[in-house]
Amino acid sequence: MTLDDLRVFAAVCRAGSLSAVARELSCTQSAVSQHVKRLERELGVALIERHPRGVVPTEAGRLLQAAAVDSLGGIDHALRGIGELARGDGGSVRITTGATTIRHFMSAAVVDFRRRFPQVSLEFQTEVSSRSCFEALAAGRVDLAWITLGSPVRGIEQRPVVELPWVLAVAAGDPLAGRPHVDPVDLQNARLIGLPQNSIARSQLDSWLARSGIRPVFDTSVADWDTAILLAELGLGQAVVPALPEWQGPGHPGLRLIPLPALPVLTAGWAVRRWDTLSPLALTFADTVAHHCARGARPSASPVLPRAEAPLCDDRERPL
Repeated sequence: MTLDDLRVFAAVCRAGSLSAVARELSCTQSAVSQHVKRLERELGVALIERHPRGVVPTEAGRLLQAAAVDSLGGIDHALRGIGELARGDGGSVRITTGATTIRHFMSAAVVDFRRRFPQVSLEFQTEVSSRSCFEALAAGRVDLAWITLGSPVRGIEQRPVVELPWVLAVAAGDPLAGRPHVDPVDLQNARLIGLPQNSIARSQLDSWLARSGIRPVFDTSVADWDTAILLAELGLGQAVVPALPEWQGPGHPGLRLIPLPALPVLTAGWAVRRWDTLSPLALTFADTVAHHCARGARPSASPVLPRAEAPLCDDRERPL
């Protein structure tokens, strides 16, 4: 078997489609199928099952997929480092996250990092879910992923950076706008603007409200917090969101962000394959973001520490 066979097989398992991988690699579906068949002939077992809507890995295929993704990620990481040494360039740091993260958590850190390392390339990739961030990490396509921390994920190490209290975003004319704080009971039967149900932040919010016996109605769904807050400011509904500094202050006279102190804070931070194999540049960028978050927002109770001391929070699921 070859590395190309394993790369194509892992891509087929990820996409669930031979034709989708063929389009991605600009080759024929037959060529993609040949890579899989070569692996099956060598191993003597079927690795994928074909269904009307695509393909899924067999039990043997899932074993090979897990091993291939982990191994190929490490190989790609090493090859990239070797290539940078051979070219003598400044190297690069590849980060994946949601669409609004740079604005809220990284803008000052990016300027700081670029000033200190002007020759280093920063590559930002937007993903639509935490799951796709984890897949990008496992495949070695990125070095760092900024996510909302949730449950542990096999093969991924997570580290908290900042804690975000929840607030209720409402228009200035809303009946709750003058309240010093809001309790969960005030949200009973409220019609809220919310993130999709499969997001980590939404699932945590639903769980916390359910423990209080509160079941609000989410009748408007948006892809990110900024859109939810904007719609609330325009008077199109209420939104339970993290307290993002960009939306506070005199710049939004028509908006009120009312604290929800009874809800546990939301924690955001970094996910990597392994901290002890992260490049020095990527580690420096992660620490730079953590440093600026500590200055401009509420730092996590478990901040980023030097590599040997850092606690691990073993974590679609949308990222921030």
